[in-house]
Amino acid sequence: MKRKIAVAAALAATLLGAAACGNKKSDDTTSANGAVDGKGKTVKVWLMVDAQTGWKAVVDDASKRFTAATGAQVDVQYQQWADHLTKLDATLAGSDVPDVVELGNTEFAKYVTTGAFAGLNKGDFENSGTWLTGLDGACELDGKTYCVPYYAGARVLLYRTDLFKKAGIAAAPTSYDEFLADAQKLQDTNKNDSKFGPVYMPGKYWYAAMSWVYANQGQIAKQDGGKWVGQLEQPAAQQGLQKWVDLVHKYSKADVTKDESDQAGVFGQGGEAGMFYGNTWEQGSAEQVAKDPNDPNSPKIDTKVKGKLAAAAMPGIPSFLGGSNLGVTSKSQNAALAAQWIKYFTDSTSMDGLIKANALPNSTALLDKTATENPSLSAAAQAAKTSWFPPNSGKWADVEKANILPQMLTDILTNKKSVADATKWADQQIDSTLAE
Repeated sequence: MKRKIAVAAALAATLLGAAACGNKKSDDTTSANGAVDGKGKTVKVWLMVDAQTGWKAVVDDASKRFTAATGAQVDVQYQQWADHLTKLDATLAGSDVPDVVELGNTEFAKYVTTGAFAGLNKGDFENSGTWLTGLDGACELDGKTYCVPYYAGARVLLYRTDLFKKAGIAAAPTSYDEFLADAQKLQDTNKNDSKFGPVYMPGKYWYAAMSWVYANQGQIAKQDGGKWVGQLEQPAAQQGLQKWVDLVHKYSKADVTKDESDQAGVFGQGGEAGMFYGNTWEQGSAEQVAKDPNDPNSPKIDTKVKGKLAAAAMPGIPSFLGGSNLGVTSKSQNAALAAQWIKYFTDSTSMDGLIKANALPNSTALLDKTATENPSLSAAAQAAKTSWFPPNSGKWADVEKANILPQMLTDILTNKKSVADATKWADQQIDSTLAE
């Protein structure tokens, strides 16, 4: 497989380990305490606006500690999700590039394979041996590391406590069999309501469907002989997918031709479901909605489920993690300093700050601490212990853009194709799309 990573590989030596090897560049001079000497230099950092609104104090503290150690200044520029990739593409084409860039974990592969990010010495970063799989997977390519996990959000089981109580269910399920048994109890209790479905599961919700695939030791695709090969036709993947299909057919009344984008709002209307599988923040979205959905400053109003929702890790199902990673651009003139800033911003001190700000840290070793110090993150922390990541191909975004997986699921749930035929079609589409 032809990988366009020559630039990234060539610049790997400019990072933290370069000083020890004696390969000095303009920013590689080390001070007496071992830190890179950055006096008179400024590291330009692009972070998404979430950091500014959610944990700016963590950013400022990491930069302060970095400056004290290196003498370098930090220029943090906050970006918007709506146009950050367009802006990044334009910037990378020029010479005035940021030194550090945050990207969503599913966005990194494309830029790594085209050489936009430099290699990093994984061992230089705290907790690197226990990075979350759902974040770490985006950073690895051909045995090298090109980014550092930053923070995450996990999908969990969100459920109606009032309906659980009515059905005689005392607590959230702790095994998949208990989950199915609870769904049946909810269904039996509400059997006179033809619109009620115990589990709200939209048919195009591929993040959920693939979680069931990975729970059964299946996968979407793998590298074989230098190319990506679809794996949904394999027995393990088909069995996992069939379990999800059975769940949808038996317990969901959600539209099989819709995705999950508005599931929190639908669930918040109340009366149609007892559980749904969503991001932790969707609990708040289900409990409160904007009075005027077209006005971002509109006051929030309570929904029918306000105060009636709780969260738990989905038992037996690995979570697809949303989140962000940080990388050093290949064109950075301050590569070693940039890597050192990331080191401060992703160390345990910074992770403690993220926990307090309601974000999951980047390490499984910190998840128990997360649940203790911030109980509101307990379910997400438990869910994040077991996670999965889509194929780490630079063309994976093209698979998503082509809606291959949602189409496969719709074909199955509307009985247009069997699981076997639909997965065969999907594998063919994935093979051709990921071909490089």
